[in-house]
Amino acid sequence: MKFATFTADDAQHYGAVAKGGMIALSGAFPQWKTMRNVIENDGFSALEDAAQGRPVSHPDGSFRWDIPVPDPEKIICVGVNFPDRNAEYKDGQDAPPNMSLFIRFARSFVGHETPLTRPPETPQLDYEGEIAIVIGKGGRRIAQAHALSHIAALTICNEGTLRDWVRHAKFNVTQGKNWDGSGAMGPWLVPFSATGQIEDVALETRVNGDMRQSDRTGRMLFPVARQIEYISTFTTLVPGDIIVTGTPTGAGARFDPPIWLVPGDTVEVEAEGIGTLRNGVVDE
Repeated sequence: MKFATFTADDAQHYGAVAKGGMIALSGAFPQWKTMRNVIENDGFSALEDAAQGRPVSHPDGSFRWDIPVPDPEKIICVGVNFPDRNAEYKDGQDAPPNMSLFIRFARSFVGHETPLTRPPETPQLDYEGEIAIVIGKGGRRIAQAHALSHIAALTICNEGTLRDWVRHAKFNVTQGKNWDGSGAMGPWLVPFSATGQIEDVALETRVNGDMRQSDRTGRMLFPVARQIEYISTFTTLVPGDIIVTGTPTGAGARFDPPIWLVPGDTVEVEAEGIGTLRNGVVDE
């Protein structure tokens, strides 16, 4: 069963994804205000039990998909994590021994089927298809051998980037990675139960039906278990935290000339066993 956060009639809900729509469950669990609280309390099994026999409460078209965890404490993104991505930078440097990391804010993401926003300050809106993991069991200095047991769920991310703004300063990319509504996450959470769900799965990004990115997580330079181990060395991971695990080669900036997203485009990120995240593009 898949679970999602959505808005209907000006109120946010969480629930189970069903054929034809959504089964709202948040009213049955007033002690859990958001999906983050569900995750903190290992509540997916309780949601699944509550969904049994219930009809669809919100048919397709009557609600807006939100990002699955609307209020994470932190969203940490891993950069340059697939073969050939380091070479794309054309800086003559070898791949680093440790992963590159940066932070994103929750409001920089929209949900499934909500358009990405291209701001008036720059036309250089780009896509980056990725798989995101949601932490279920927190911890500090988590050993790699046990790291995957700390995952609650998987989802999909389009880690949209304003390319020229990641070069506005010498050492950071924060500005280009955090424009309101520039990326997307969703559509839903797939509860995590087996290493095969993440260790070697296919990941693809399409723009207007054309394949732009295609790779497998088994080729990551820094596998997910290593990401959890490394990140938890310096910060305590808590339930609901999101790690965006890295994008394959093939973003629009790497074409000659670059191919930026424009209003009317449709971007689809598909991850094997998780689903497809789909978003249009509009001008702010």
